[in-house]
Amino acid sequence: MPDDGARLGSSFAHEDTDTTSDIVPEQAIGTRTTCPYCGVGCGVIVSPSQDGLTAAVKGDPDHPANFGRLCSKGAALGETLSLDQRLLMPQINGAPATWSSALAHVASAFQNAIAAHGPDSVAMYVSGQILTEDYYVANKLMKGFIGTANIDTNSRLCMASSVAGHKRAFGSDTVPGTYEDLECADLVVLVGSNLAWCHPVLYQRLVAARRERGTRVVVIDPRATATCEDADVHLAIAPGSDVALFNGLLVHLIDQGAMANAYVANHTQGLEGALRAARKLSLEDVADSTGLQAPCLEEFYRLFAETERVVTVYSQGVNQSASGTDKVNAIINCHLATGRIGRPGMGPFSVTGQPNAMGGREVGGLANMLAAHMELANPEHRDLVQRLWSAPTIADKPGLKAVDLFEAVGDGRIKALWIMATNPVDSLPDADRVRAAIEACPFVVVSDVTSATDTAVLADVLLPSTAWGEKDGTVTNSERRISRQRAFLPAPGEAQPDWWQICEVAKRLGHEQAFSYGGPAEIFAEYAALTGTKNDGRRDLDLSAFASIGRAEYDALEPVQWPQTAGRTETHFRAETRFFADGRFFTPDRRARIVATPYRPPAVPLTAAFPLVLNTGRIRDQWHTMTRTAKTPRLLAHIAEPFLDMHPSDARNLGIAAADLVRVESAHGTMIARVVLSNRQRGGSVFAPMHWTDQYASHGRVDALVASRTDPVSGQPESKYTPVRVTRFDARWYAFVVTPHPLNPSDFDYAAIAPTGEGTRAELAGLGDPENWHAFAQQILSPPGEHDRTVELIGYADQTTGQHRFAAVRDKRCVGLVFAAREPVAVSRTWATSMLGVEVSPSERICLLAGRPAADQPDPGTIVCACFHVGINQIIASITDGGCTSVDAVGDATCAGTNCGSCRAEIGRLLHDARSEKAKVHAAE
Repeated sequence: MPDDGARLGSSFAHEDTDTTSDIVPEQAIGTRTTCPYCGVGCGVIVSPSQDGLTAAVKGDPDHPANFGRLCSKGAALGETLSLDQRLLMPQINGAPATWSSALAHVASAFQNAIAAHGPDSVAMYVSGQILTEDYYVANKLMKGFIGTANIDTNSRLCMASSVAGHKRAFGSDTVPGTYEDLECADLVVLVGSNLAWCHPVLYQRLVAARRERGTRVVVIDPRATATCEDADVHLAIAPGSDVALFNGLLVHLIDQGAMANAYVANHTQGLEGALRAARKLSLEDVADSTGLQAPCLEEFYRLFAETERVVTVYSQGVNQSASGTDKVNAIINCHLATGRIGRPGMGPFSVTGQPNAMGGREVGGLANMLAAHMELANPEHRDLVQRLWSAPTIADKPGLKAVDLFEAVGDGRIKALWIMATNPVDSLPDADRVRAAIEACPFVVVSDVTSATDTAVLADVLLPSTAWGEKDGTVTNSERRISRQRAFLPAPGEAQPDWWQICEVAKRLGHEQAFSYGGPAEIFAEYAALTGTKNDGRRDLDLSAFASIGRAEYDALEPVQWPQTAGRTETHFRAETRFFADGRFFTPDRRARIVATPYRPPAVPLTAAFPLVLNTGRIRDQWHTMTRTAKTPRLLAHIAEPFLDMHPSDARNLGIAAADLVRVESAHGTMIARVVLSNRQRGGSVFAPMHWTDQYASHGRVDALVASRTDPVSGQPESKYTPVRVTRFDARWYAFVVTPHPLNPSDFDYAAIAPTGEGTRAELAGLGDPENWHAFAQQILSPPGEHDRTVELIGYADQTTGQHRFAAVRDKRCVGLVFAAREPVAVSRTWATSMLGVEVSPSERICLLAGRPAADQPDPGTIVCACFHVGINQIIASITDGGCTSVDAVGDATCAGTNCGSCRAEIGRLLHDARSEKAKVHAAE
């Protein structure tokens, strides 16, 4: 892989690789583009360095999603542009290949499978990471020209239940409101959403509204997350009981006279049936099911009933459930019954996890949908799409949803599989079974930016895709706002856009005329035209204003919220749009459906063998399976290894202490993680992050534990409720190491590695002692397969306590550290990591072995603020020595919490702890 500080151009020419996707000329202010992380869809302005390996990134003050704000991940985007581990040429069976041969191989494999086994023997699995134009041509090829709907997306894992709930209630997959509603509301209810960490910029808009307007905030979540710090009420609900909670709310609203009688009578149907289902639980039953006290329930119900302007924001805690669709509809029911929908500051609001989950939904990215929000089950819609595409066929039945698709891969029904921009070996439930299925598939092609994923290593053909910064197209955020992703870097090596790869395969399958696009602007224009065809207000999605868009207008496209019908003016393009205030929906009779949602407890009960509930999710500074975020050391400075959040009483009962390593087991798989004890974790439940893969940890793949149980309506898997057991991992030794060389996690019984900028840091553990600790340290601190004789290895050992410490020095500079002990190692990790490559005098070497700086060298401690690299010790000093008494004061003193704000909750807890310590001192006096 290239590491010489320069981006690579094309290494050889082809007659068939011109994408005509020119680089947008960089303006004096930089290139305006869109962040590639969560569904908030923040605008950014990027100015790349001359070598293209870094960039200055700032928030776009004119973008209506973020108005200049960025989270820690967005702020660090400029540090993720290196070509390290980039896939730069096509590969066939691990060997470099030309595009011509690779594309021909893919087309031939698909053609042979179809000829022998029919169109349903091939499949695509795509991603909310690709652009709308990529999604569009992928669905056009599969559903309209191959004739199968076996194309699904990893967005099935994050928002399929919202799609299903919207369609049941509204007749269409319509998000009614806008981000502005969070700033207009008097009450915001956050359900299953750690907004502070997962959508930080949106959360900061809410926090600002709370300060300015006194907005009340209720958080409904089994965990006391960072989002709870600014909440008026936290309901620590039992996992899986959301339907019971909102059914109880519906009953309360009706019984207390809060129903909007005219709205319900004129614009809805189904209330009677929904109310019958809801009344099957009394208030006492709801309290028993949710684990909440009746007075807490009544307080929430009263607050909701008495507040006109209510927005209910929900995310993966609702969607990722075997009853996810019912949870969505139970929430929507309460808004429909009160008429609180489609007006400023009112409505249910699904916030999506990926940058283009919404764009994928628009163009039929799910296996049961058609492009332009048309229905696969509707013959009129199928005919319309087929005719506009001039397609030889059209899929007439739903394809396999994600979990079912990989079951079909495993049992041999799928003979050829194309995976694009996603890593299902780590992100799908029952992940070990998914890996085995892909390994057994006769033909697998993977399009990605890297070959270093647990999925890519299984591919027969690897196709190098363009990455963020090189891509050109559109994405749609959670409020239906379309923004441009613009290229500001040339594509390195032989990398090509995903849409181009699909079109080239389509041409080789005999469909050249339908896939001869000159660039993404032409694809977008065709898609926009399709949305307006025979629409006339019958469908929510209408972009016919852009049906004739040209390249120049496309390049200049400003963020715009749909719908945008033909003939609209510039004023309309900039307007905020909402749906359903007029009571007209997209059902056949234009009435909304209030859907009966009987409460069903989690299907798999806890047992003596598996007595704890595992909840999975995101952490603040990482994204998906870390192929981008792990490139920047500062995003791993806050949390650098897999962990298990656990209540102290549960740990005490199991003989587990803070910082222990534990083995977490379900009926499906195992992981190893570091225990973090917290009273903020609900007793009986544990939490582990979803991000770690075999590239960064030896046993960190949490989705290996999760069952492939799905919602019967949406097909979305249950990722928030897995029965598990937790046992102590009885390591003989633990170590923390800093080395200039890469380490392979699989070489150790336990390992979690992270880049440092100068090298690698790692947490290690072993079940048996090394034969020779000196040789062990030499092996870790030397290049793979070599012994570096230029290094002086200074050692210290205490056989009584089992401590072994080594510092490697070359030319007076520290080039590695190893700290090992019988217990988890207590050293300053931030300081030790910072010493790699630093010149040290003979007298300073003792500090290296001590694992802490000299008295005159302050230790920042574990990083709390990733944006400004502020450590816990610096924050505590600003409180205890600097007299800071508020989060804002700490920010003024240290800058911590003054950018994205996602660390403000942690700073608040440090302030609280400092006050508690002072109170203890005063009490003792």
